[in-house]
Amino acid sequence: MTGARVPSPCVAICALDEDDICMGCQRSAEEITRWGLMDDAERREVLVRCTERARRSGMLLGVPAQS
Repeated sequence: MTGARVPSPCVAICALDEDDICMGCQRSAEEITRWGLMDDAERREVLVRCTERARRSGMLLGVPAQS
C-alpha cells in the first residue's frame, strides 16, 4: 500500500539554537539533514522527539513546560 509520506514539520523558521535544534520545527541539524533519506517510521520517531523538545522548551502551545 502506497500513501503519502510523512510530511516535513518545517515551518520556514529555520534557525538553529546553541544545541543545533531548529527553533521552528524542533528537529536537530542531523534530523533535518537526514529527513529525505528516512522511512516513515523513522520520521514518526523524529516527530515524537520534536514534540517532546517543544514541550520541554515551552514552545508547544497549550501545554505547560515540564520542570
